[in-house]
Amino acid sequence: MKKRFFQIALLLIFPIILTLGLWTSSAAALTEEQSLLGEAWRIVNLAYVDDSFNHQNWWFMRQNLIKRPLKNREDTYSTIQEMLATLGDPFTRLLKPQQYRNLQVDTSGELTGVGLQIALDSQTGELIVISPLEGSPAETAGIQAGDRVVKIDGHPTTEFTLDEAANKMRGAIGSSVILTILKDSNDQPQDITIIRERIEINPVYAELKSDSEKTKPIGYIHLSQFNANATTEISQAVESFEQKGAIGYILDLRNNPGGLLQAGVEIARLWLDEGTIVYTVNRQRVLGSFSAVGPAITNAPLVVLTNQGTASASEILAGALQDNGRAMLVGEKTFGKGLIQSLFDLSDGSGLAVTVAKYETPNHKDINKQGIIPDVVVKQEPILPNQITTEADKQYQAAVELITSQFVLANVA
Repeated sequence: MKKRFFQIALLLIFPIILTLGLWTSSAAALTEEQSLLGEAWRIVNLAYVDDSFNHQNWWFMRQNLIKRPLKNREDTYSTIQEMLATLGDPFTRLLKPQQYRNLQVDTSGELTGVGLQIALDSQTGELIVISPLEGSPAETAGIQAGDRVVKIDGHPTTEFTLDEAANKMRGAIGSSVILTILKDSNDQPQDITIIRERIEINPVYAELKSDSEKTKPIGYIHLSQFNANATTEISQAVESFEQKGAIGYILDLRNNPGGLLQAGVEIARLWLDEGTIVYTVNRQRVLGSFSAVGPAITNAPLVVLTNQGTASASEILAGALQDNGRAMLVGEKTFGKGLIQSLFDLSDGSGLAVTVAKYETPNHKDINKQGIIPDVVVKQEPILPNQITTEADKQYQAAVELITSQFVLANVA
């Protein structure tokens, strides 16, 4: 069985070497469907982060399921999904062949669909919006982080897996999909018709901000997700701003759902001379870590903006900068996604996304389902995209005040 790892809008870590044991002498008697079920069982058995398997006998699970009369592939898929559901982990899931192929669009730098980053509420089974992609049809339609997608084209989202829901929102350019959105539990759901478009992912927006000729410039960098180009783009922006006399920086991670772990680590290294960036913990309780190698590209004051759409790799970056005392965090508590998944091939072209580890901040804070609390909490009423960094953006204005005050104090000293 071949094994690969892909980015899954979440995190990638170093490859895990799997040594798959041979089947017993009875393996030859297994049907093709039973063999596929066995593949899925073995992957979880060897890689899943919780070696208690949600406090159940995992071997007993296999023995029971392998006896089922699996008549066709759909029977097998349903049985695998049933098996994975007993783990109580929505991130460990089966990806049917088309769903598995669709995940690769995240690495192409281009999407075709509505432009939503979504997650599944493990308690309610509801679909939560982590964030809309900047400039996407979903953002234009007014969908925001924290909204709940209760129906897709009239079908309740509680009937879908996370990947099935994502697949239903994708489609040909120019086609439409109706999303039923719940803004607040006290509101009535509203149907929103969205026309699918091609969405190019440009992760970094950078601008040197200055309110007047007398105001010292501040480098504003908005990072929408972590991809292979993000580190280089941020580095180039900071070097340019340094030459133009920036007194400090605002790194905007609001509504950033994550991406490549390595990109998060490398961007943290841009700002840190030394220190741990993140710890990873696997099922054997083995502690791994990534550290800064220095020197930092700048030592100017840094403020990081966060909100409930700040998730996964962006939480790693925010946590590293906060725990190392390099940056002040301003805004709202982050999403709370502290688990790491890897993808594994199955022999029929489908795959498994399996939670293989969790991560901790440098101060060993486990933020899964808890999030990171900013140093300065600033609530923000919903604003339009063109209001970001304006007077209506209270979080941005609070960040500007912090940097300005630090610059004044430094000059006084």
